[in-house]
Amino acid sequence: MVHPHPSARSLGRIGLIVGAATSLSKVGGLVRQLALAAAFGIGPAYDAYNYAYVVPGFLLILLGGINGPFHSAMVSVLAKRDRQEVRRLLENVNTMVGTALALVTVALVLGAELVIDVTAPGLALAGKETVRQLAVLQVRLMAPLALVAGLVGLGFGALNAADAFWLPSLSPLLSSGAVLAGLGWLWWQLGTDIGAPEQAVLGGIVLGISTTAGGLLQWLAQLPAMGRLGLGWPRLRWHWRDAGVWEVLRVMGPATLSSGMLYIAVFTDLFFASLLPQTGVAAGLTYANLLVQTPLGIVSSMVLVPLLPALSRLVRAGDGEGFRRQLRWGLMVSIAAMLPMGAMLMVLAEPLIRTIYGHGAFDTRAAELVSALLVAYGLGMPAYLARDVLVRAFYALEDAVTPFRIAAVSIGLNVVLDWGLTGGLTPAGPLLPFNFGAAGLVLATMGVNVSAALSLMISLKRHGQSLPWRPLLRDGLALLLATAAAALAGALTSHLVDWPQGFVGGVLELLVSAGLGLVSYGLLAQHLRVAEAAALLQLLRRRLRGRGDPGPGPEAD
Repeated sequence: MVHPHPSARSLGRIGLIVGAATSLSKVGGLVRQLALAAAFGIGPAYDAYNYAYVVPGFLLILLGGINGPFHSAMVSVLAKRDRQEVRRLLENVNTMVGTALALVTVALVLGAELVIDVTAPGLALAGKETVRQLAVLQVRLMAPLALVAGLVGLGFGALNAADAFWLPSLSPLLSSGAVLAGLGWLWWQLGTDIGAPEQAVLGGIVLGISTTAGGLLQWLAQLPAMGRLGLGWPRLRWHWRDAGVWEVLRVMGPATLSSGMLYIAVFTDLFFASLLPQTGVAAGLTYANLLVQTPLGIVSSMVLVPLLPALSRLVRAGDGEGFRRQLRWGLMVSIAAMLPMGAMLMVLAEPLIRTIYGHGAFDTRAAELVSALLVAYGLGMPAYLARDVLVRAFYALEDAVTPFRIAAVSIGLNVVLDWGLTGGLTPAGPLLPFNFGAAGLVLATMGVNVSAALSLMISLKRHGQSLPWRPLLRDGLALLLATAAAALAGALTSHLVDWPQGFVGGVLELLVSAGLGLVSYGLLAQHLRVAEAAALLQLLRRRLRGRGDPGPGPEAD
């Protein structure tokens, strides 16, 4: 066997290692984005990069990411085998997958123009020629990521199966470091002209090469660790009839298809973003999404991680009432957390963008675009997390079909809403009288999440687990009232006080304004006696004090 069954103590140690390494990687990713904003803003080099990265980045995240299908397939299959068998199987799978992905790499190089024309047809419009040319060039430069991604995912799966956890979790830091090194070289060469339009081609080339180098570094970093653990060095072995190979492929195939559906919304948004008359939309979406993912990540880790096992235990025990109570807790705590956070992002979007991104090439036009997108993201945050909570309920009920069907329908709805909320774009111009511009893409995602959440709620009835609507609506309206008070307090504090200029003044404005808004929300929500608001505060207190959560739910709080 690759490793013995880990004890509770070792699982806790593994969790600490993974948590620390992941945190370092997240910090590295944040520093990278801040450097990109200062260097390029929403200029053509970085705007083109976001279109060009769609396919290579999709493959890197899907195939090479931790918990991606390649990683998960290797962990599940290799954990059952001894080290000698693991080495042979890994060589076989690497050879087969590597050959297939090498062909994908060649196809991306040769078909780069077709890739951009299909995923971002709007770049062929007048005024976007530079962005299109750069995007095509960057697709070719980043095409090797297709091959590298598969090898990275397989290798990290093998390392995890051998109880090596820190390197897979830390590896994204290598990609961030490579991009930062590329930006450092570019700054050394160009100085303050790094974001100048006439330097866009050089900037785009550096971005493409450094991104590919980062992926290659992730793979190269695996090799010494795999050799040290007896997992072997790269070697071609073509025994495609090996039963283990087909076991890996049987796990990998459906998982890849299912995971891939999650990224179709990204393709759809960028497709319509390219059709908008304004430039820089793809870059703006990336900057705004980064700010939204921080609060979403914090709350989802607090609520979603313990929720699924808790719901699963109640299903096994046949406790329907406990299941509904637990699900209501997860749903309402998520909404209780996301409403004020979303409201603060909406009313403090301008000072937040100015403070975090407002340096270097990130000019007024960039700030206005990203602020508008951030307002739209803030509006949709509660629906995003509510949908994820309800999906966990179906997984606990061992029903993966219903969420899959709803996700499939949501793809079509996302296309319709993207088209409709951006004015009904046609070659002759907008067809509809209302047009939310770039923010319409984010609002479309919100509409899809609301629709999916409602569909999941209704579908719970088939399992005899439907939640009572009246108490949910009553408490939801109470939370909306508290959110309105929070938004008013935050907005008034931000606008009526003469805050100092500069970064320190911006941080002070954000801390005080958001702090007063959140305090107002907490006091009013508790006064209105929404149980989950009090539960959320207790959950936060436990986390801040470093105490373990005894388990989600009313009983735990």
